Amino acid sequence: MTDPSTGRLRLAVPNKGRLVEPTLRLLHDAGLIFEEHERTLVSRVQNFDLDILFVRTNDVIEFVGDGVADLGITGIDLLSESGAELPQVRFLGYGRCRLAAAVPNDAPYRSVADLAGLRVATAHPQTARRFFASEGIQVDIIPISGAVEVAPRLGLAEAIVDLVSSGSTLVMNGLRQVGDVLASEAVMVANPTAERERSDDLAAIDTMISAVIAARSRKYLMMNAPASHLPELGALLPALESPTVIPLAHEGMIAIHSVVGADDVWGLLPRLKAAGASGILVLPIEKIVP
Repeated sequence: MTDPSTGRLRLAVPNKGRLVEPTLRLLHDAGLIFEEHERTLVSRVQNFDLDILFVRTNDVIEFVGDGVADLGITGIDLLSESGAELPQVRFLGYGRCRLAAAVPNDAPYRSVADLAGLRVATAHPQTARRFFASEGIQVDIIPISGAVEVAPRLGLAEAIVDLVSSGSTLVMNGLRQVGDVLASEAVMVANPTAERERSDDLAAIDTMISAVIAARSRKYLMMNAPASHLPELGALLPALESPTVIPLAHEGMIAIHSVVGADDVWGLLPRLKAAGASGILVLPIEKIVP
């Protein structure tokens, strides 16, 4: 947990795998200043009372649960498989994937219900057992590690439950999905004791991170327009509260500033121009603190 000699918090993050790069980018974008190298085990954050522990992906949950770390970043799939009941502080919006049930292309099964009585191979046996039990489907779970997708070809099982991102690995191995078992993404979890005893410090870190996550999904728009067009333009711009309107030097002209969803920008721009906006600027946002 918190280093008693310094009062510094500890955050455990994966040192290898698909979550490493986006996790480091998130922490740096949040304004935390630290160095990381391939062999780094502990990195001291220079501008916050926080040490970052680089550990094996599967160890993050154990470090947080045992109190070695106050916070940790892991995947929902790993948290589910561990069975650990740790407070989930924040979903982080990256590392999205899903545990999916799949069968060979030529198999007759069309849904997870069709797998009743069959063997299902998976590297996530606890999660798979809970899922099929919740669905009332009796299956024989075959725990294996690695290369789960080859299990049907080797005769180990008739179906699999495996992590799927784009689905290309299933296609390459002649498999097709018949149902989702669990949706996963990166999540920040907390040690229960740290959450109780240092809630303000944990909240400060959460604010840094949530501000970056909120900003990534938004864009800042600036434009000029005749003041008479404000009602029409205002109706197109549902900002965080309302658009900011600033009078310009030229009489009858205004500047409008607004925050919009990043996915909405390109569909919105033609409508803004048609409503009288000009000189439109689309800018990235570094952080948003509600």
